[in-house]
Amino acid sequence: MLTNLTLENLLILVPVVLIAITFHELAHGWVAYQLGDPTPKIQGRLTLNPISHLDPLGALLLLVAGFGWAKPVEVNPYYFQGDRHKGMMLVALAGPLANILIAFIGALLFSYFGSYGSYAFIFFSNLVMINIYLAAFNLLPVPPLDGSKILAGLLPKSQVNLLFSLEGYGPLILMLLIITGFTRYLVLPIAKVLITLVWGLASFLVI
Repeated sequence: MLTNLTLENLLILVPVVLIAITFHELAHGWVAYQLGDPTPKIQGRLTLNPISHLDPLGALLLLVAGFGWAKPVEVNPYYFQGDRHKGMMLVALAGPLANILIAFIGALLFSYFGSYGSYAFIFFSNLVMINIYLAAFNLLPVPPLDGSKILAGLLPKSQVNLLFSLEGYGPLILMLLIITGFTRYLVLPIAKVLITLVWGLASFLVI
């Protein structure tokens, strides 16, 4: 992440953030649509237009703090074919996986073009880091983040209701974690593992 948010750096970082949130939310919508839910398509979320996915506060946090969120895609699991809980798990998992894939592509491009100039170096390195941190943040098992829905899909159905009962407190818990700075202690270990995997695989393929 860049700590010096000059105008020059912002001109590089803003497109990176828009790429990260666009593919994150598009992946959610696309998987839901493939499972039979027309809601994302009806609401215009199956698009690469970043304005459709932008949450101003979440995007600002991505710029200054390294973690944040986009405008959530609305999903109706009653349209899903098969197990609704597993379907929601797949929809939730799609967002972080899309960010990890973009980070991997960024790492590959950095390996080829990062040494050719400061702009390429800054752009591709931040494309990796912002996507990694967006994925790691959303993997936290705190409602309404993706991690809570992934966890719900893994838990026995008898325990899912307990997790759902915490949803009303999720946003408050999340804001407390962010305000106190404790979020970093949760996000960093996940991000470090993902960074190691992404850069390691990219380096292996480049060699």
